[in-house]
Amino acid sequence: MILHIIFCLMAVRLSAQVDSIPEMSRFIAGSFVDFQVDNLGNIFVLTPDNQLKKYNAAGDSLGVFNDVRRYGKIAYIDVTNPLMILLFYQEFGTIVTLDRFLNNISSLDLRQLGFYQVTCIGLAYDNNIWVYDALAGQLNKISNDGTAISKTNDIRQFTDSVPNPVLLTDQGGLVYLFDPQKGAYLFDHYGGFSTYIPLKSWRHFSVINKTMLGWNGREFLKMENNIPYAEGKKNIPSYFLPATKILIMPDYLYDLKSDGIHVYKN
Repeated sequence: MILHIIFCLMAVRLSAQVDSIPEMSRFIAGSFVDFQVDNLGNIFVLTPDNQLKKYNAAGDSLGVFNDVRRYGKIAYIDVTNPLMILLFYQEFGTIVTLDRFLNNISSLDLRQLGFYQVTCIGLAYDNNIWVYDALAGQLNKISNDGTAISKTNDIRQFTDSVPNPVLLTDQGGLVYLFDPQKGAYLFDHYGGFSTYIPLKSWRHFSVINKTMLGWNGREFLKMENNIPYAEGKKNIPSYFLPATKILIMPDYLYDLKSDGIHVYKN
């Protein structure tokens, strides 16, 4: 029997039968340090020399973005909107927006906007941009031209610990700030603080339909409907390991190893 790892879009669940190794749907060979997948199945990979490459769902190369000298090292790739790719250069406090062909549309210098210690950014549901300013402890929404739209109060007023988030995602009517040492901080679309959910040892956090997904190096992890302490776990089969990153999408599972990205059909 073939192992099936199924995360459905409407109700995410994981089931496994480990009698044999599942057949790969496709394989993208290369040395990559990170990758993201958009909702069309396009794969965006980051190489050790900081090139951003785009492959379609069939694994065909579609383009390269290689403006390394101007902006430095890419810290995060946001592909929430396949037509508007965000690149975050944390060291220089810069956001670069690309079109679907990886052409540079615009750039924002966050320091010029008064944000001096931004740790993560993310695309908002309305195609504006969320920016977390760790110095002020505030979640800010700005437009693509840098115009201020809204900001929260200091998050430290609502929590016992100071968050140090590395990922920000706007999904299912909520904004999630993920701190790998503490957990997830949830906000509504207006920036109002909702709740804090402790998540110990979670890695590569993602959200599908209000279900939080991750892994800890040994187990797949999930938490449905943002219910604290209702954590589901399932051992990761040995043939997925060692992995630099595992990303679970509604139809496919993506496994980054030293030789490239292995893609399995759910």
